Amino acid sequence: MSIEKMEVPLGNGTMILETGKLAKQADASITVQFGGTVVLVTVCVSRGVRKDKDFFPLTVEYQEKTYAAGKIPGGFFKREGRPSESEILISRVIDRPIRPLFPKGFRNEVQVMAIVLSSDGENDPDVCAVVGVSAALSISKIPFQGPLGACRVGRVDGALVLNPTYAQREASDLDLFLVGTKDKVTMIEGEAKGLPEAVVLEALKFGHKSFQSVIHAQEDFAKKVGIPKMSFEDQSVPSELLEKIRTMYLKNIQEICRLTQKEQRQEASSVLFDEAVEKLCVKEAAEEGAISEMAIRAALEEIESDEVRKLTLQENKRADGRKFDEIRPIACEVGVLPRTHGSGLFTRGQTQSLAITTLGTRLDEQMIEALEGKSYKKFMLHYNFPPFSVGEVKPVRGPGRREIGHGALAEKSLKAVMPTPDEFPYTVRVVSEILESNGSSSMASVCASSLSLMDAGVPIKEPVAGVALGLVQEGAKHVVLTDIAGLEDHYGDMDFKIAGTRQGITAIQLDLKIDGIGFDIIEEVMSRSKTGRLFILDKIVGVIEKPKSELSEYAPRIISLQINQERIGDLIGPGGKNIRRIIEETGVAIDVEDDGKVLVASSDSAASSRAVDMIKGLTEDAEIGKIYKGKVKRIMNFGAFVEILPNKEGLCHVSELADKYVKNVEDVVKLGDEFMVKVISVDELGRINLSKKQATPKE
Repeated sequence: MSIEKMEVPLGNGTMILETGKLAKQADASITVQFGGTVVLVTVCVSRGVRKDKDFFPLTVEYQEKTYAAGKIPGGFFKREGRPSESEILISRVIDRPIRPLFPKGFRNEVQVMAIVLSSDGENDPDVCAVVGVSAALSISKIPFQGPLGACRVGRVDGALVLNPTYAQREASDLDLFLVGTKDKVTMIEGEAKGLPEAVVLEALKFGHKSFQSVIHAQEDFAKKVGIPKMSFEDQSVPSELLEKIRTMYLKNIQEICRLTQKEQRQEASSVLFDEAVEKLCVKEAAEEGAISEMAIRAALEEIESDEVRKLTLQENKRADGRKFDEIRPIACEVGVLPRTHGSGLFTRGQTQSLAITTLGTRLDEQMIEALEGKSYKKFMLHYNFPPFSVGEVKPVRGPGRREIGHGALAEKSLKAVMPTPDEFPYTVRVVSEILESNGSSSMASVCASSLSLMDAGVPIKEPVAGVALGLVQEGAKHVVLTDIAGLEDHYGDMDFKIAGTRQGITAIQLDLKIDGIGFDIIEEVMSRSKTGRLFILDKIVGVIEKPKSELSEYAPRIISLQINQERIGDLIGPGGKNIRRIIEETGVAIDVEDDGKVLVASSDSAASSRAVDMIKGLTEDAEIGKIYKGKVKRIMNFGAFVEILPNKEGLCHVSELADKYVKNVEDVVKLGDEFMVKVISVDELGRINLSKKQATPKE
């Protein structure tokens, strides 16, 4: 295979696609380069069909190699191990837009791998990865209804920026990742700092227009080097079986679809499935015309999907009886756990999130090692989805991709309202425990976390709420559904989550089961989501209007003070002697920053005050006119040397020891005596002169 290369102008740079050089045994491989960032993408398809699966077996793996940035992995093993959170999130960003573009009934196993080979520290490889996957699938034999364009959109000083660098993203109040076809949007992932819907919509249109050149380039590339698409065995439910089951059980399925409670539907569906299996399933698998349990289940689900969609589009009804723009009943509560630093319980219909806030010190910050460099996180939000939340029995292992993705979305939603380290010098961790789930648990996590943060006394700028919207579309007709339940998510075409404040959007995420939606639907969704968000925010502030003014008695107290940078060494002492002594004597935690900022943390206010006094004593200069409590360290003929601050002494001359004439110093003071002295002068050499008589009130 000859090497083929294509260059595509994109924003202020050029994207280079190349194939035929690397990984030639894969069904297709391609490298995508932007600046000094290079991503290798490969796609492979199995020869046979996975008949044991009732879904399309697609796996996506995105990997960042540390050598790409000229680094060696940290830790004991010195090689890449389990995927990082960033790698998992980007794998999801790749998976979500491509999955709907494979043919229905295609069950051959497909594996997509995107490996970052080079990173310039400026351009994020994720855009290259998505474009590379789309291009590789387009030139391969794998049936794929692409290609797709992808880009990132930022907003710096009010101006939209295409594919911003890491530095530009730091200064941006918007970070949108957008994927789409020529005329539709297929995936959105992003965050904003409370921007109005109109601004976010403008950014989406800007991004969609900008990546059209990438789509055209892939089409040309596929014509040049692509190969014919493979034929495949369609694993869709046979039409004969569908009609047979529809004839037998249509009325039963219609009744099930109209049951308003999730548990009732599940129980009725289970009974119907058992009955259908008993009547239709031939247990001798070798017998001609055998019908498997999996085929019966798939047929029942397809018929149920059709009925739910007809109910929505033709009868203008929802399965649970709500109006299209109606939100399920909401209940909010704070302070539900006695010993945590903050807690909030948010229930919306049959979805319930319990969020717990924990406050920590700088030592609790999360260190992140990434290709672009090392960074620290002071705010973390983690999401847990135990099997009992949906009434199931499953193994309980570590967090999966879904849990990590939902937690990241909720974290983005709240990041814009979190206080700065100067305003609130705590590390904050929020954990959302999903106790019940029937749709949109990630947005419930956002609402519960707002309650929990305010209960903990974290001074967030304002509360954040989120709502998920769905879509049922057939031809030119469509219906947008506010606050989708699990059934509507499962059988609908869209899961569009938008979170924000009263001012605007803070996070946005779009997942589709169809090949895309137009901007008319996106605009409708944004308008509906704002109405729903404001409704939920009213419920939240009705329970807790603003963050509590006092922290929990169980939370650490952090006192911030500023010392002269030149005195940092005095605080730390030789080999850390001074700072260790303060920690040992008071039991506090002390963090010293390079700019002279010192953070003292303890749950004991008396210990904190004592530590602050000790720190000030080590780092403060004597102030003329100020009165200190001193201790006699040395006695001379001409006076006494008195320690007024740690390792800082001044001379109290014999003439300043008392109002009367003093012939012998030891007649007035003894070694180790403690009394008040006043600083009367400090000479150019830093020598301190003290007065006992001026510090003693006259009788």
